[in-house]
Amino acid sequence: MAADFDTVIDRHRTNSIAVDAFRTFLLEDHPDLQLPCDDADAVAMWVADMAFAAPPVVVEAMRSRLEHPIFGYTVLADDSFYQAYADWCSDRYDWRPQAEHFFTSPGVVPALYSLVDYFIGPGQKVFTLTPAYGFFESPVDDRGREFVACSLTHDDGRYQIDFEAFQQTVSDPDVRMFFLCHPHNPTGRVWTDDELTRMAQLCFDNGVIVVSDEIHCDLLRTGLTHTPLAKLFPESDLLITCMSSSKTFNLAGLGLSQVVIPGDELRTVWADRSQPVINPISVAAATAALRHGEPWRQELLAYLDANFAYVCDTLAAQLPEATFSIPDATYLGWIDLSAYFAAETNLTRFFAEQAGVLIEGGEQFIADADGYIRINVACPRATLADGLAKIVAATRSASGVLSRVVAI
Repeated sequence: MAADFDTVIDRHRTNSIAVDAFRTFLLEDHPDLQLPCDDADAVAMWVADMAFAAPPVVVEAMRSRLEHPIFGYTVLADDSFYQAYADWCSDRYDWRPQAEHFFTSPGVVPALYSLVDYFIGPGQKVFTLTPAYGFFESPVDDRGREFVACSLTHDDGRYQIDFEAFQQTVSDPDVRMFFLCHPHNPTGRVWTDDELTRMAQLCFDNGVIVVSDEIHCDLLRTGLTHTPLAKLFPESDLLITCMSSSKTFNLAGLGLSQVVIPGDELRTVWADRSQPVINPISVAAATAALRHGEPWRQELLAYLDANFAYVCDTLAAQLPEATFSIPDATYLGWIDLSAYFAAETNLTRFFAEQAGVLIEGGEQFIADADGYIRINVACPRATLADGLAKIVAATRSASGVLSRVVAI
């Protein structure tokens, strides 16, 4: 049976962050903002989960687990989940993590919080490449450590690593950890093997732990491939890989990710301090996704390719001064609208207030993002067309309202 990505599913009253709690999580700095529509009619294109039903094989696996009516404390007492994950990685990336290196976490972001807590002491620093996902900075700030941004360069929307700046950053003796987003969020870059090798080697030569967040690795455009950083450095004791099925199969609410730690010292600390208890429904879902979800994923990738082509064609025709390149990976479009807006414009607020569309403006990201918006295209084509039309209309009329928006 073909997957259905065209049906619009009502997520209201499901405690969804995307539609039920956007005022708390997206517009928290704008409590008095009035949308041009009822909140329930806003077009949600912001938070990074999908507006698609999870694969039927995954839903059936959860339903099957529910037939056993006890949901007590659960751990991975057998290797079925590990084997499903290892087989998935072996089949797609020619990389098989060892069982003794394999751990779980309630999510990649919780893992980042734990890793900073476990390994970064007072006066030490963590850095990443910017623009960057806001939750790369939050764990560092939360623990009272210092966060450092290393800016990417870009040419006509294609982002590149400034290795001179990277080397200068990693050479700081107080820098002890690098958060690598691979593929990169929000730009969608898939780093080449050469780029990965250069970044990692600079880190390892300076004793810097590399945390490779590869949560988007299964969401590449057709014809592209992903190389796990751990595949290039199988012997490194300063490398931690984080992956999850949550993005690929729209299971973020189940709270489960994989953490792979080859280094003996790092692994001992994680094992001593982390919590092995796992949600029994989550592990049933993730195991089924990894074992049986590939046909659904292939249909998803084709649908996302077509959605991105639609965005590209629409912007080229209707907002020709916008800069947009179809990303190598993810379902997130990173669009430069700086030709239409002053740098100070809060684009999150602007599009919510003027268009009734919920997107993330550059102010939601750590640095180097003025004038950009990030939109989530993992939605039915009708939703994408509606939201994009409203974004275009609001942008084209921006000159008439710019003076009021800039003052916000």
